[in-house]
Amino acid sequence: MTEVATIAADVDGKRVLCRISSKDLQKKYLTSADEPMKVVTKHRPELETAARVLIEKKDFEEDGSILISFKDL
Repeated sequence: MTEVATIAADVDGKRVLCRISSKDLQKKYLTSADEPMKVVTKHRPELETAARVLIEKKDFEEDGSILISFKDL
């Protein structure tokens, strides 16, 4: 089972990985944990908006990625 789903964003010409846990996807969208990428595909605009807000706040993890949590959605 995938524990984290990842989408990529382009920030100033650099690729930034934006991650969200399968648990948070399940909690928000009341779905099964079996296929988190299907949930990501279906709700991509909302996830991209959350990622954009975190990027604008410069809320990067140590590795340069963005972690989207339930509270961000």
